[in-house]
Amino acid sequence: MPDAVPPALIYLLGALIVPFLRGRFRQIFALAVPVIGFVNFYLITKGVHWKVELLEFELILGRADGWSLLFLHIFTVISFVGVLYILKDNVALDLSAGLLYAGCAMGAVMAGDLITLFFFWEMLTVGAVLCLLARKTPSSGSAAKRYLLVHVFGGVVLLGGLVLHLAAGGSTAFDKIELSGVGPWLMFLGFGINCAWPIVGAWLTDTYPEASIGGLIFMATFTTKTAVYVLARTFPGEPVLLWIGVVMIVLPLFYAVIENDLRRVLAYCLVNQVGFMVVGIGLGTTLSLNGTAAHAYCHVLYKALLFMAIGSVLYRTGKSKATELGGLARSMPATCLFCCIGALSISAPLFAGFVGKSMIFSASASGGHGTIFLVLLFGAAGAFLMAGIKVPFFTFFNRDSGIRCEEAPINQLLAMGTVAAISLLVGTFPHQVLYPMLPDLSVSYEPYTVGHVTDQILFLLFSGLAFTLMLRAGWYPSEIRATNLDADWLYRKGGPLFYRLADKSLNAINAAVGRRFLGKFVPGVTNFFESGGPRLACFIMTPIWAFQRLTPEETDAARHSVFRRARHGAFPIGITAFFAVILLGLLSLLMRF
Repeated sequence: MPDAVPPALIYLLGALIVPFLRGRFRQIFALAVPVIGFVNFYLITKGVHWKVELLEFELILGRADGWSLLFLHIFTVISFVGVLYILKDNVALDLSAGLLYAGCAMGAVMAGDLITLFFFWEMLTVGAVLCLLARKTPSSGSAAKRYLLVHVFGGVVLLGGLVLHLAAGGSTAFDKIELSGVGPWLMFLGFGINCAWPIVGAWLTDTYPEASIGGLIFMATFTTKTAVYVLARTFPGEPVLLWIGVVMIVLPLFYAVIENDLRRVLAYCLVNQVGFMVVGIGLGTTLSLNGTAAHAYCHVLYKALLFMAIGSVLYRTGKSKATELGGLARSMPATCLFCCIGALSISAPLFAGFVGKSMIFSASASGGHGTIFLVLLFGAAGAFLMAGIKVPFFTFFNRDSGIRCEEAPINQLLAMGTVAAISLLVGTFPHQVLYPMLPDLSVSYEPYTVGHVTDQILFLLFSGLAFTLMLRAGWYPSEIRATNLDADWLYRKGGPLFYRLADKSLNAINAAVGRRFLGKFVPGVTNFFESGGPRLACFIMTPIWAFQRLTPEETDAARHSVFRRARHGAFPIGITAFFAVILLGLLSLLMRF
């Protein structure tokens, strides 16, 4: 049996080669990369692989265990599905960005040390920026700049924390870190920025909806899930994560309910669901950590399916806003079906979401966290209302918008069908498909109990009833034709304001100093060094010229001659010797003192 290679290497090489291929060769090669990645995945055995010595550090490119292999598996699945989804258009930037993004995420989850993690962590930003630029619109270009700004800042914070951690005697081992000292706290914040924590995570809902239709699938998968993986490795059981997760669960729902752009609605719900994972990490029990891993796996599936469905609508109609869509079930019945499967996959029995985050519910209930449990219930209901009901309803079942279009291309339907089938498979047979891959196999959990199934069915029915009654009664908030800002105001509005203030104050001071210094002082100094010597020479020679009884005209001619010779550095030997004697005399006087 051949040996496995680092998964990141396969994808990074593929991303480099794709732009040099053309036509069908590019499509075949791009799709072959994740297929090779699948084969390579099953060649990886548990343990530590691919060690590299760098200076005095040992870099570990492959640490294969329950955590890393679970995330590597779902990342490989989505890399295949994502490439298949964008294969028809055959855009080199889109394909290359997706492969690069996937490879960096795989490199991060397979890393066995913090230095290797940091390298791939920062490369994730490059992949995301390319996914934004691939859309080739002014708004996506601006979003790419904002994304880069935030994540460069996050990278600097993480690097500073890592340096301080190592300087304090910390290890480069990518394992649990005690949250004490400036270094670990900075690393904690650096990880949190990519995890889309409140305030520092507004970049997600700001930039994700601006990505290309295929790029958004990769963006919704890799950055936040890699951050969840890293937090689960480094800071499990930290109580502060419970309350960070609570805010992530609740706050985005209030924005989602009034949001008009359906891709942004799904982005808000993505933050909500990542909040469940953060709570699971904060609980820190074996059941909650297994639940975090399972929920991350399942969330990748159904969120990708929902984003692909709305992406196909955008592909065919050029629209993604609730106020512009409606009645598309007739034109795009298969896409509508897959969107509904993605909606049901959030919580319905027989679907992936049902067997995932329910572990986190059980862990919070059994651990005596009553308030957290109620927040989880509220968050689950809100997520289903927004992503599970609002998105399909306003896209496919609301008033007929009059839009008539073709069904999604066959490659997009195949991609959506693949994810829908996997979601059904995971939800129906969790003990055979998902649970054997979880990090801690000693934990047993049975999702299909009578109480759990009936609770979820009633939960879904009452959520649908509440949405219907609010809509019929006119209580449902209207979608706003605007860009809703939350904490991204700090750099979208505050940034230009700070620049204008700096321009009027600091730049004005700089300009004034520049005028005084460059306009007067520097020319004066330059003029002194250019003409100071000749002026001194003329001052000394004036009595000599007077003794020689030169006329004023002859004196002026002599002055011009001195200045001309000074410009070329050519003086008569006598004058040169005279000044040399004076200089030597001055030096001898200085030496005496």
